[in-house]
Formats: sequence, structure tokens, C-alpha cells
Amino acid sequence: MTLSDTLRFFHAPFTRSTVIRTLLEELNAPYELHTIDHDGGETQSAAYLDINPLGKVPAIVHRGQLITEQVALCIYLGDLFPQAGLTPGLEDPLRGPYLRWLAFAGSSFEPALVDKAMKREPAPRSMSPYGLHEDMVETLRGQLAKGPYILGERITVADVLWGKAVGWALQFELVPALSEFADYSARMSSRPAFTKVMELDGELQAKQKAEADTAS
Repeated sequence: MTLSDTLRFFHAPFTRSTVIRTLLEELNAPYELHTIDHDGGETQSAAYLDINPLGKVPAIVHRGQLITEQVALCIYLGDLFPQAGLTPGLEDPLRGPYLRWLAFAGSSFEPALVDKAMKREPAPRSMSPYGLHEDMVETLRGQLAKGPYILGERITVADVLWGKAVGWALQFELVPALSEFADYSARMSSRPAFTKVMELDGELQAKQKAEADTAS
């Protein structure tokens, strides 16, 4: 791998970038880790804003190009490492559903959960990106009921994203504790890549906190 091919991954522990770190491990992808202290405000530093002007993680620089946004990174990385077998190819009948459920996470699921967490009334149904919260929940529940994975019997990159998303939603009681959600979350969180990254992020967070305490 040449220098320009190196995946430079900017990551803060226990944030949205944890999904991408888990995905990189699932794909067995080589990457160069650049840790960001989110709690210490490093995402808003001039140095990081030069990388991502929104001051958000995850971010990857690859072949001279910046890639951000969870869903974009899931698609990009899955296609970049097809040998992992986690991405339906362009001619695969599952490619369309695969893209649908990746997009659904960012365009419907997350906006609905943020509105619920903030106790905000959703926009009128004709304007809301997700319609009604209960419709979004039932649509996802119905898909997971076909399990064991989001596309049925076949695990894909989409399950890395949804495994984290459903677990987070259950943790903060933003979706009902239905068996379809709880069983799916448990199934995904027990995977080696998930447990490895949870341990690594715990160590990284503790290190950042200790460094911040020393500096103060």
C-alpha cells in the first residue's frame, strides 16, 4: 500500500465513528488511526476543522480525498474491500435493498430518534423525513423480524451500522424494547469486532481523560 492509499481514519471513542472503527475491523482493513478528543473539544480545533469543516467524526482521508458521513463511509469501505464478502455487488439482487437500509438509517431512523430524544414534535407528515416515529419503528421491526440480519440470512456492512444504531436506541429508550430489536442488538454486539472495538474505545477514552486531567 502506498502512502496515498493509506486510510487515514479520524476517530473519537464512543461517538458515531465507533461504527466505522468496528466496520474497519470487520473488513480486516488496514488503517492509520488518528485519535480525536471529542470531550476535550478537539473536533472544533483549527487543525481538525481543516480536515472536516463541520468538526464531526468519523472522517477518512483516502487517495487525497475526504470522506465523511457514516452511510457514505459504509458504502465506500464495503466496496473498497469486497474480499470481506460483506457488500452485495452491483449485479447482486440485494444491492438495492442494501443501499435502502443504509440510507434509511441516516435519513429516517436518526432524525426520528433525535426528535424523540429532544422531545420535539416532528414536522408535518408531508415534510418529515421519516413520516411518523411509530411508522419508522414498525418498518424497522418488520424488516428485522425476517432476520437474523437486516437483509435476512446474509450479514452485510449494513448490519455493522444497524447493530450499533439499534443498541444505542435501546440504551436510551428511544425505541421500544421489542424482542426483534433486543435480539438483533445482542447478536451483533457479541461479534468479535464489536467487542474488540468496545474494549479499544474504553482504553482510548480512559487515556484521553487521564491526559486531560494531567494537563489541567
